[in-house]
Amino acid sequence: MATKTAEMKDCKPGSYIIIDGEPCKVLSLTKSKPGKHGSAKARIEAMGIFDNKKRSLLGPASSEVEVPIIEKRKGQVISVSGDIVQLMDLQTYETFETTIPDEFKGKLNSGMEVLYWKFEQKILIKQTE
Repeated sequence: MATKTAEMKDCKPGSYIIIDGEPCKVLSLTKSKPGKHGSAKARIEAMGIFDNKKRSLLGPASSEVEVPIIEKRKGQVISVSGDIVQLMDLQTYETFETTIPDEFKGKLNSGMEVLYWKFEQKILIKQTE
């Protein structure tokens, strides 16, 4: 798994962490002060990058969380059939298929270049050029 670790208290809104095995974008971070019976607590609200599910994480502010290493690459659209697009990476020339996100349906054509994010075996198209 392509990850590194960071402390929970250092996660800022807009950064990425892994919750329940899914890479998520941090929406908010709330911290409580240390009290009489323990350490400071932190609560992270996050949205899944690939599945758009809302997740939360609660724990000591000094606990470690996994941070995904997301590859940001360029690819070329080879073919489009229904909700599936076939892409070719412009550096390695490998080809693969992925589903088309809702905001790009009907906008992708053969020969177009796209920016995509890859984490493990999951691929998400982020931008067209």
